[in-house]
Amino acid sequence: MADLSFRKVNMFKHSGWNNKSPFIAVLFFSLYLSFKILKVMRKRPLRLLIVLFCLFPCIVFAQQKGESKAQKIHNRALALYNAAAYDQALKEVQKAVKADPGFIESWLLLGDISAMKGMRPEAIEAYQKAITIDEGFFPAAYYILGNLQFSEGLYADCLKSYRHYLGLGKAKPAELAKAEKNIKTAEFRIHALANPVPFEPENLGSGINTEGYEFVNYITADGEQLYFTRRMPASVRNDEEFFVSRLQAGSVWGVARELGPPVNTEGDEGAICISADGQYLFFAACNRPDGYGSCDLYYSRREGGRWSQPRNLGPVVNSSHWESQPSLAPDGRTLYFVSNRPGGWGGSDIWISELQPDGYWGMPVNAGPVINTPADERGPFIHPDGQTLYFSSKGHTGMGEGDIFMSRLSANGEWSEPVNIGYPVNSAADEVNLVVDRQGRYAYISSDMAGGFGKQDIYRFELPRPVMPLPVTYMKGVVSDSISGKRLAAAFTLTDLETGKEVVNSLSDAVSGEFLVSIPAGKKYALTAEKPGYLFYSAHIFVEGEAEAEKPYLHDVLLKPVQKDEVTVLRNVFFETDSARLLPESLVELDRLLQFMNRNPYVSIEISGHTDNTGSDAHNLDLSRRRAEAVYDYLAGGGITKGRMTYKGYGAAKPVAGNETPEGRAANRRTEFRITSVGK
Repeated sequence: MADLSFRKVNMFKHSGWNNKSPFIAVLFFSLYLSFKILKVMRKRPLRLLIVLFCLFPCIVFAQQKGESKAQKIHNRALALYNAAAYDQALKEVQKAVKADPGFIESWLLLGDISAMKGMRPEAIEAYQKAITIDEGFFPAAYYILGNLQFSEGLYADCLKSYRHYLGLGKAKPAELAKAEKNIKTAEFRIHALANPVPFEPENLGSGINTEGYEFVNYITADGEQLYFTRRMPASVRNDEEFFVSRLQAGSVWGVARELGPPVNTEGDEGAICISADGQYLFFAACNRPDGYGSCDLYYSRREGGRWSQPRNLGPVVNSSHWESQPSLAPDGRTLYFVSNRPGGWGGSDIWISELQPDGYWGMPVNAGPVINTPADERGPFIHPDGQTLYFSSKGHTGMGEGDIFMSRLSANGEWSEPVNIGYPVNSAADEVNLVVDRQGRYAYISSDMAGGFGKQDIYRFELPRPVMPLPVTYMKGVVSDSISGKRLAAAFTLTDLETGKEVVNSLSDAVSGEFLVSIPAGKKYALTAEKPGYLFYSAHIFVEGEAEAEKPYLHDVLLKPVQKDEVTVLRNVFFETDSARLLPESLVELDRLLQFMNRNPYVSIEISGHTDNTGSDAHNLDLSRRRAEAVYDYLAGGGITKGRMTYKGYGAAKPVAGNETPEGRAANRRTEFRITSVGK
């Protein structure tokens, strides 16, 4: 129904008391005559009453005689409308406009009734007819007409109606706000419809989709596993369960298997997400005994091939309100989720919690007014690049009830203005769930579009280039003891060498030793693997762009026990060309070595410098010695006693590769440390 009804605004005119009624003339004549008589016969009030009593039948007669057939039918229609007999009222008012096509009030009442009954095309026609008869009779008709045209997708028409009404200068604040919002939306939709983005959705097939509802949740960084939620329409319990499908040969998704206990229960679970390394699982569950509100966030850790018993994230993240739809950033420390808790911008908002050094999640912070609106924001998905956020919003300008948007996090921690990912990906329907693969090429959505297997299916499509995230590759392998071969649980850290910011924190599996680390393109990183009792592993990684991101690093990591004569190459220590001056990018690695020395106070080391064979032996020997000394001085400045360290330059005497190629010479130019003693 239109926001403003003619009946509510113009009840007086609906009663038949208008300037076209003969009854008005008779009434005014009667009053005029009465006052004349009163003036002449001031001292004879009894005679005045008698005269008025005699005139009353004339007044009534004049009213009845002047009331047209259309007016009589209209009055009956209005009485039925007021009595909530809408079907009968509709029939009567249709008779009224047929009896007198120029009777404007009946057209307006017909528009009001039609809008209330959801007959918007008929309502639009009726209001347009009324405006044609007399555009100044009821100015608010333009506003009502604009609302109806907007609801029917007649965007060019609604723009004319809204602008005409606003031009009259009679709009109330609420009408002005809604008209301006709908004008902005209509202009956006006109442009979007005229400029559709490429969209060729591919159903993922019967291995995943059923006759029920499938809601996409997460795809692993290696693209080999898809997690989703399923709800069957004929389920006795009508609850939701988590499923996972593996990619088979030929890019076909295998038959999904239920995730099973202890994550799936007889209760209601939904909105699952997996950490980038595949070691942690977060989800929402409702009405559990250990819950703090209607729905809370829980987590579980992978232990070999099983998930641990889920645990509530606690009363800092969870509240007495609703929390759901988690998404964990690749740093393993930033959790996005949705809540309707107080303190937001309205409806459900996106909130962010950071993992604290003590292992507990910190107080959630609202994502702010750039992301959140007075309406609902839902379904956040933070891409493995750690910067690109996809989410659903009912408040930002879009195509339908809810649209998918993209926003990027800048280096200074501010979100960019959200961008609608485009029509027809976004439609008149309510779009909520979208996840994007690590390369940023394909997106996965849930939709009830025609031709599917059931109520809601999962589809894949190529993401429009303007809303693609940064490309991301990954490093995947197994961590083992370099001597015994035992599989190890190690902590992985990916650090931006320019900013010193840790962009990924990850773990290898406690049983299998398997690890997977997402690596965004375009920056230089230090990758470190650490475990107490072992030397840390160091790697230098730089992924230039999309082409490089297509090639994952498949590499096993051998951790060396802390024992005499074990050597570690410091692959992220850099110097100015032909100089012993340390470059700023070296600080990440040097601080890592500093931490190692502090955690192992009984370890002593030799720091050694090495060069390629370019230049004279004397020059290379001196350069390598001075570079080793620079590292020595940094550690000493950080508090490591000089009695635990020595340094030496070896020049080109100990190559690890041939000097015939640029790659070989680069490998030979290195800084190392060797354990000289492990005392107690």
